[in-house]
Amino acid sequence: MFSVKKAAALILAAAMVFGLASCGSKAARSTPNNTYELTKEGEAIVTGVDASHAADAGQKEQTDNARVFYEIFVGSFSDSDGDGIGDLKGIINRLDYINDGDAFSGKSLGAEGIWLTPIFKSSSYHKYNVDNYFQVDPQFGTTEDLKTLISECHKRGIKLILDLVINHTGDKNLWFQLFKEAHKNGEVYDPYYEFYSYYLQGQGAPAGRHFQPIAGTSLYYECNFDGAMPELNFDNPEVRRSVLDVAKSYLDMGVDGFRFDAAKYVYYGDNDKNVEFWDWYIGELKKIKPDIYTVAEVWDSDSITDRYFKAVNCFDFSMSQASGLIADTAKAGDANRYTAYVDKYLDSVRAKNKDAMIVPFISNHDMDRAAGYLTAASYNMQFAANLYILGPGSPFIYYGEELGMRGSRGGANTDANRRLAMLWGDEDKVADPVGTTYSKDSQITSTVKEQLGQDDSLLTYYKKLLMIRAANPEIANGEYTALKLSGTKVGGFTSTLNGSTVCVLHNPSIAAQTVDLSSVSGAENFKSIAAAIGQGTASLDGSKLTIDGHTSVVLR
Repeated sequence: MFSVKKAAALILAAAMVFGLASCGSKAARSTPNNTYELTKEGEAIVTGVDASHAADAGQKEQTDNARVFYEIFVGSFSDSDGDGIGDLKGIINRLDYINDGDAFSGKSLGAEGIWLTPIFKSSSYHKYNVDNYFQVDPQFGTTEDLKTLISECHKRGIKLILDLVINHTGDKNLWFQLFKEAHKNGEVYDPYYEFYSYYLQGQGAPAGRHFQPIAGTSLYYECNFDGAMPELNFDNPEVRRSVLDVAKSYLDMGVDGFRFDAAKYVYYGDNDKNVEFWDWYIGELKKIKPDIYTVAEVWDSDSITDRYFKAVNCFDFSMSQASGLIADTAKAGDANRYTAYVDKYLDSVRAKNKDAMIVPFISNHDMDRAAGYLTAASYNMQFAANLYILGPGSPFIYYGEELGMRGSRGGANTDANRRLAMLWGDEDKVADPVGTTYSKDSQITSTVKEQLGQDDSLLTYYKKLLMIRAANPEIANGEYTALKLSGTKVGGFTSTLNGSTVCVLHNPSIAAQTVDLSSVSGAENFKSIAAAIGQGTASLDGSKLTIDGHTSVVLR
């Protein structure tokens, strides 16, 4: 049992580690990584993070988009009515878990934004084939529930973005029904006749694209993802107007922005036309909401995604998954390679758009969960989180990642296995989605309820990590400069905001490393450890910084 007396001792020790000055004493090096006190309910609260510099450097205003987002696969997150399906009221009930409105309370995860996977009426469990863009799917709730969620998010300073799927619709969408009817009746002047991409029998199918016939007609409609997902014709001004009306209606409701699904498939295989479309579309949305948050899924190499930054920020897929740069660095890679990549990436995208951000993540609903290849026991998972959360831009956390939840397609080759029910450990009846084959024996047994009360849990680690980021706003918003260290895998960067500069250094090695800051150009003037987080600790003796393995530090 974790005693109040022990908590007090750890809080005192934390002051030594996270205060404005540090020394190389044995006491400082032996301080536990996370320090907490326990409430009467047994909830672990992170303490000892020095937030005194947050106001000095200028804390985030609510319009700032360089914030940590939390992706929620809605049907798998939290069930409010006992039907086994996650819903909007369930998310409302869990908002204080995500962010209680106080960045330094130490009680909540501390995410500053939420991305909801599609919530619109659809016949599938995943809702990526939309039947009605203007109706919340009844499985998830009502429009009033969405309005309540928006309001409650804003009370806590959380931005809410919706997953907007406009490359294709569902085959039960009224637009598609009217399109088919117009063709069956030969009504070439019907406004829906040219609403979807198609070719007629005898014309020949465009190369490399997928089409399906419609019975009783000579029509083949484009459906590159699935036959239930017909693709819209964006050369038709009425289509553009219609999808613009969809986004406008939710901005008017108070939504803060959108994640755009399959953004490179609006014009299949034509990146130039895609960029032209998104530049127009987002430009129109900015007329309504200048500070709109937008991010696009362009699942491709940097050489392709870079082209889209003229119009929209894109997720950085080079960083994600088992083969990505985050995982590679976390598993004893070279942090200098990582920070040099970030520096070059930012230079590249900002040359196209001065307001461009990097949007890093490890995994999402379309990928095997990160805990399958980055284990908490090895501290690879924790260090991977250090790398991208203690960095610039807008990091995304996939729900359950902070618990170490597992899930992979497996032999059944089903994405449902990547979207399993959140492990609350209480009376929540949310269940795994239809089609799940993932073995319960392969899942972790630890739940939110258990991890909240554990001082060494992955969840508590994430809470502290996000607090450190919030306490040092230069990290997210400042001018990034990668440091060049030689003869070591320790790497880092400096970041300057409103005249205030921090230095972040990462040691991905298993063993402790010592760096002489006086020999590192750009790091010579840092005199104190503002925060340390990882498998070990750090100490600073003059200009000699010693960092334990799988540990990161913030210097001031």
